[in-house]
Amino acid sequence: MFFANLYTSFRPHFSSRAALTTFLLLCCNQLTLAADSYPAAGGPITITPLVHSSVQLEYQDLVIQVDPWSISGLPSAKKADLILVTDSPGHHLDPDAIAQLRTPMTSIIIAANGEKQIPDGIVMANGETLKVAGVTIKAVAAYDIILGAPEHPKGDANGYVITLGEKKLFFGGVTECVDEVKALSGIDVAFVPLNIPRGRMTPAAAAECTKLLDPELVYTYHYDQEWARSIANPDFERSLLPGGLTVEQSLDAFEAELSGSGIEYKRPRWYPSAN
Repeated sequence: MFFANLYTSFRPHFSSRAALTTFLLLCCNQLTLAADSYPAAGGPITITPLVHSSVQLEYQDLVIQVDPWSISGLPSAKKADLILVTDSPGHHLDPDAIAQLRTPMTSIIIAANGEKQIPDGIVMANGETLKVAGVTIKAVAAYDIILGAPEHPKGDANGYVITLGEKKLFFGGVTECVDEVKALSGIDVAFVPLNIPRGRMTPAAAAECTKLLDPELVYTYHYDQEWARSIANPDFERSLLPGGLTVEQSLDAFEAELSGSGIEYKRPRWYPSAN
């Protein structure tokens, strides 16, 4: 209701619904961003959820951006030493955001499907491990088990495991709990996608995957696909998730499924509208 009330209040002052929507996304997101501190060898890792699947990490003097997306205006984003891109759609691979956050010294890691958009990116294949900008990075396969459009075929996109201060952070990208994800071990912080279309990564499935990973800390992210779709079409009508759940109820369900696991669940506000 918060976003809807703002929309009603400001609508008369804008020439189009699209212009108003963009204004509200920018101003509201600047008000809601918050950072978390996670202890690691050599100092804490500062984790700042930005929007949808966009995350900023800071460790010592290093800044890492994961899937930066310029729709939020990137008000809290810093110039990056390392940029990781999981997939090719614009809310993962945004050339404008990358141009805004890169420097001549920035290393950009991309999946195979991003090479045409970022020709100077370092392409990592599923299963490959590299050390870039002093960071050990493992590319993890990210793909569908439940087939059908929207399709995420095997070998096309990446998740990543990065090691900072002897801690391993996993960014799933858009994936189900595939064998390559299940095989990971020693994960300390996990970013797990939720509510992927066609009933992929439902709250129960995402929680089961999280328990297999057994991190100390988990974030759900990339969980409001219809919000992302509404950016291009402000008149887009939202629908319920499988099981008749709202987005907020799906987060509640994930948390309930995780109860008793001993895994801490962080639930930041990735979207300016009420979820």
